[in-house]
Amino acid sequence: MTNQQTVPQPKKILVVDDNLVIRKVVEMKLKASGYEVVSAKDGSAAVSAIHKEKPDLILLDILFPPDLTEGGMSWDGFAIMRWLHNMMSGANDVPVIIISGTDPAKYQDRCLAAGATAYFHKPLNMDELMATVHSALKETAPAA
Repeated sequence: MTNQQTVPQPKKILVVDDNLVIRKVVEMKLKASGYEVVSAKDGSAAVSAIHKEKPDLILLDILFPPDLTEGGMSWDGFAIMRWLHNMMSGANDVPVIIISGTDPAKYQDRCLAAGATAYFHKPLNMDELMATVHSALKETAPAA
């Protein structure tokens, strides 16, 4: 009988931002840290990705340009957080970290009150963001 060690699956993180540059930079940093990354460019794509991918953590922008082609509900970060908290399928306890260019004085307290784990203002401090990701996932940060 061989003693096989099971390799833990990497945590899956959903990055939701309408800015392609932000998505790619954050995605590269997360992948370099060993995470599996899924990205979405707007709220409706985020909701679809949450259903399909079952992320362990969500990095979420708050405001997205209106998607006039969808014809359905316009999803902003607050609507996504409300939807997550109302879900019964286990996604309601997925940590959400806000990454936004909006005015922190106007949105930070509202985001935290809505259930966000943390609020980051763009431009992002990647070291602080990664430390918060590790903390939200209850991981110890890797040695630098």
